[in-house]
Amino acid sequence: MTNRYLPEGMLDATRENREALASPAAIERAGVLGRILEAPVTLCDERMRLHVDLGCMRGIIEREEAVWCRPGEAIKDIAVITRVGKPVSFKVLGIEERGGEPVALLSRRAAQEECAAAFLAYLKPGDLVPARVTHLEPYGAFVDIGCGIPSLLSIDCISVSRIAHPRDRLACGMTLSVAVKSMDSALGRIFVTLKELLGTWEQNAARFEAGQTVVGRVRSIETYGIFVELAPNLAGLAELRGSGNTPIRTAVGDLAAVYIKSILPERMKIKLVIIDSYPAPEPPEPLQYYIDIKDTKHLDYWEYSPACCTRLIETVF
Repeated sequence: MTNRYLPEGMLDATRENREALASPAAIERAGVLGRILEAPVTLCDERMRLHVDLGCMRGIIEREEAVWCRPGEAIKDIAVITRVGKPVSFKVLGIEERGGEPVALLSRRAAQEECAAAFLAYLKPGDLVPARVTHLEPYGAFVDIGCGIPSLLSIDCISVSRIAHPRDRLACGMTLSVAVKSMDSALGRIFVTLKELLGTWEQNAARFEAGQTVVGRVRSIETYGIFVELAPNLAGLAELRGSGNTPIRTAVGDLAAVYIKSILPERMKIKLVIIDSYPAPEPPEPLQYYIDIKDTKHLDYWEYSPACCTRLIETVF
C-alpha cells in the first residue's frame, strides 16, 4: 500500500505541493480534486481560527475544521494553538472574497478524516510507517503518523537500552520510521514501536571488539556497576572502580571512554572499564536502522537475542 498520508512537515517542500499552491487557480483546482496540501500556520486569532500562508494568498482554518476528533471527543484549544509556526495538512473547501481579497477556506479535519479512513484503518501490527516526533513526555513520545494524527511511542519501545526520558534519544521535529505495535479499535488509537528497527544484540555487538576503547554514554549508575550505552540497542556494564581501585567519577548522561574487556554473546553481556568520563550535553545522535526502511513495509517477528543465548527477547507482531 502506497502511503500518501505523510506526517505534517514532510509534504510542505515537495515540488507537487509547491505547484499546487502556485496560484489561486492551482489552489482551486486542488480543492476540486480533493488533494491534501500543506502550508505553515502564521497565527491563531481571537476566534481560534488558524491563518495559513499559502504563498499567493491567505488561507483560514476555522476552529471546528482545525482538528479531527474521534467520537465523543471535543476539540481542545491547545491542539489548535500549538499549530502556529508549523506546517499543517489541509484540504481546500473553496475560495471567497473577504475584505476585498481572495481567501482560501481550508480544512485540516477533512485531511485527517481521509487519512484515518483510507490509510490508518488498514494498518496491521508490524506495518512500518514514517513518523515525526511532536512532543515528549516522561512516559514516551507522541508522534505524528499521518496528517497530524498522533500515536504514542512509549519509552520502553524506543530502544532496548534503557533511557531515563525520551529526550535522551529523540527530539521534537525528528523524523523516524516506526512499526505499528498494537491498535485499540475501541478508542481508535494506534501505538508504535522503534526498537525493532535498531538492530539485534549481535548486529550491534558486531561493531565492537574486545580490546578496543570506544565512546559510550552513561545511562544508569547502580550499586553493582555503571551501565554505558554503546548504541541505542546495546549497553555494557562497567565496574564502579577504575584502575588502582579508584572510584569512578561520572554522572548519568556523561560521555565515557570505555575499554571493552570482553563480549559474551551467550549471556548478552559486554564488560567495560571506564577510562575517562566528561559532561557532554548533546542533541540526540542520528539513529541507525538495521533494516532497509525504504523497501521493508512489514515485520512479522523480531528476535533481539543471539541464538546461543538462553534468554529470549523477542517481539511477535
